[in-house]
Amino acid sequence: MQIYLPIAEVSVNAFLLLGLGGIVGVLSGMFGVGGGFLMTPLLFFIGIPPAVAVATEANQIVASSFSGVLAHLKRKTVDLRMGTVLLIGGLVGSGLGIIIFNYLKAMGQVELLVQLCYVVFLGMIGTLMFFESLKAIRKSKKAGGVSVPTRRKHNWVHNLPFKMKFRVSGLYISVIPPLIVGVLVGVLAAIMGVGGGFIMVPAMIYLLGMPTKVVVGTSLFQIIFVTAFTTMLHATTNFTVDIVLAVLLLVGGVIGAQIGTRIGVKMKAEQLRIWLAIMVLAVCGKLAFDLLVMPSELFSLGTGGH
Repeated sequence: MQIYLPIAEVSVNAFLLLGLGGIVGVLSGMFGVGGGFLMTPLLFFIGIPPAVAVATEANQIVASSFSGVLAHLKRKTVDLRMGTVLLIGGLVGSGLGIIIFNYLKAMGQVELLVQLCYVVFLGMIGTLMFFESLKAIRKSKKAGGVSVPTRRKHNWVHNLPFKMKFRVSGLYISVIPPLIVGVLVGVLAAIMGVGGGFIMVPAMIYLLGMPTKVVVGTSLFQIIFVTAFTTMLHATTNFTVDIVLAVLLLVGGVIGAQIGTRIGVKMKAEQLRIWLAIMVLAVCGKLAFDLLVMPSELFSLGTGGH
């Protein structure tokens, strides 16, 4: 069933979009990531222009994250205070990100930038998570099947000023690191059309020392508001939000998120992380391959003067 997407100006199979939305929704519920870092490249692969994919995907993340957060709120695994600090940083970051995005769009470089950002970030994060998860799995085997928490009790983060109590996470730390993490995630949300969970989740576990079970819900809570704000900015400054595309992805995403949350509860944290790492690396590989094998973008930049 082919449908025409007015803003993207392409025809796509509706069931394919529903399926993609569903898969990303499952991931969102399982891992606490908005799923945009997988969905946006998947939209590139099926022919959606990057500027439209980025803006519309931010919209879909709002719904799948909202659906996931409801499930986590029921279990009381959302640190609302930490989420609010991350959110303040995130709103500042997404404003900055939109300014950068619009500047590059005016220069005609936005598509290349978005794809390069994906290759770099997905490659770094996928590799780090993969090796870290392997280490955690080995540790839990040594401990006779008992999972050993990999939280470091104290690092330089704990010595910074402006400390605040985060009861749900059991932390008493400075608000500076969560604010910085929030700003970074906001910039990425605007430029890459991602919720930034794939950066926020590792940062919350390893940098801030939050317990894994609280991280997922808190990450989704922050993602909802930052991506909603980003979508609004894209819609009003770039006019690149495709409503038809967004609705199809949304329906799939909301259903998928509920399923994913149920699966996530049954799996061990280390197993979840290793699967996420493998998926991140697979998408990164495909994007890098496309950039290298089809360098029409790169070469077309230098042909102006001939």
